[in-house]
Amino acid sequence: MPMVTEPAQTKLTESPLESIGPLDTKVVQSLPKMTEGCRVPVYLDIQKTFVPAEIVSIRELDGVYEFYIHYVNFNRRLDEWVTVDKMNLKELAPPSSSSTSSASSNNTQEVPVIPQPRTVPPSTTTKNTAASSDISAGNTTTFFLSDDADSLNSDLSRAATLPSLTNFPAATSATIAPTKARGNGNTHQSGAHSVTKVKNINLIHLGRYFIKPWYFSPYPEEFTTCPVVYICEFCLKYCKDLDALKRHRTKCTLIHPPGNEIYRNGTISFFEIDGRKNKTYAHNMCLLAKLFLDHKTLYYDTDPFMFYILTEFDAQGFHIVGYFSKDKESSEDYNLSCILTLPPYQKKGYGHFMIEFSYTLSKLEGKIGTPEKPLSDLGLLSYRRYWSEAILEALLKHRPNDGESDYPSLSINDLSEITAIKKEDVLAALQNLNIIRYQQGSYVLSITKDLFDNYQDKRRLRVDTKCLFWTPKIATKPANQFQTK
Repeated sequence: MPMVTEPAQTKLTESPLESIGPLDTKVVQSLPKMTEGCRVPVYLDIQKTFVPAEIVSIRELDGVYEFYIHYVNFNRRLDEWVTVDKMNLKELAPPSSSSTSSASSNNTQEVPVIPQPRTVPPSTTTKNTAASSDISAGNTTTFFLSDDADSLNSDLSRAATLPSLTNFPAATSATIAPTKARGNGNTHQSGAHSVTKVKNINLIHLGRYFIKPWYFSPYPEEFTTCPVVYICEFCLKYCKDLDALKRHRTKCTLIHPPGNEIYRNGTISFFEIDGRKNKTYAHNMCLLAKLFLDHKTLYYDTDPFMFYILTEFDAQGFHIVGYFSKDKESSEDYNLSCILTLPPYQKKGYGHFMIEFSYTLSKLEGKIGTPEKPLSDLGLLSYRRYWSEAILEALLKHRPNDGESDYPSLSINDLSEITAIKKEDVLAALQNLNIIRYQQGSYVLSITKDLFDNYQDKRRLRVDTKCLFWTPKIATKPANQFQTK
């Protein structure tokens, strides 16, 4: 089947690989044993050159050793299993002292360096890879149209007609006890167990797509050996094979996420899901999201959160595009805790659409909002762009009227109230636009005419408040049972 509209993956080289003879025996004897923590240059396909990499894990399959490596100064979504034929063993370096101590405590495996013929691309020069660390996600994600999609949909299709916008009954679900405390952080840097550094799911099937995951997700261990994990796109239940998914679809009655449909504009809908009332769906959503998010460590404790699922509608039902979650009550004005656009739907404006939707809800609540930190690399870029566009849009509405030369007075607090963006985020966006100046003890905005003239709102999707049917929930404090009259 044809690849979905994403940049084609780069081939290793157009010419046949050059065979290189065995390493010199004296060189091999001087090399350290290959253990976790060793550093060695590894050929990175998308860069077409050798890149410094660290060995994270080692395994043996059918007598062949494979090494799970992390490319230094690159995002972890590029981590992969490689064999020695992609390594430049002449530059193999032992682990650092800190890595050695941690490796010894974890009983890591040692693999002797064995001289053997290897194949590498024609000679390439190593260049500084730090500047190229922000590789686009399209080059690191493989997703194809599923060969089984048409037959599966035809077998399981229902006469799904677009129902009226109403509150759907919440699906019943089994109670899952929270087993992890809430938190966030980069698991690669926070001292998490080394097992979470290795991708454990090879491929997932979701709706019409096969998608290659980016990161580790704590799916049950028996699913980590499956070539493909099949996921129902409506209830997000995971199955070991296609037959199991077909059996599940004959029983699954959902054609949309459980919960209330609060927004519909054309084929785009938002569903609001309570993490306490729909624990199974929320749990499955977190497991799926963790495959593509590296900085979140919350998997099971979904009670304090509301989930907003973005979907596209067609004859089969409402297909999940992405989601964001938010705290039911936040003392730090968080209006978004986690956000994800699934890889097949990225670069289509859905991320900005969900960010704008979260701020629209904040406006209806009469609050100033900000996303929970830290943001992922892609999330930070999306937020910076949204903040800049929202502030420029607000400034455009406050331009002088015809015949007037002075701009209306506008403060940082005014911009914050107009856009519902927290004051610190407004300042960061103004600095990013390079239009804020500090003069005579106060901040002023230095805006050129070209900035206004060249500004164009490039967002393809915008939130239409007329299509939103949502009422803010009133927070109530629990009564004190020990209160005396």
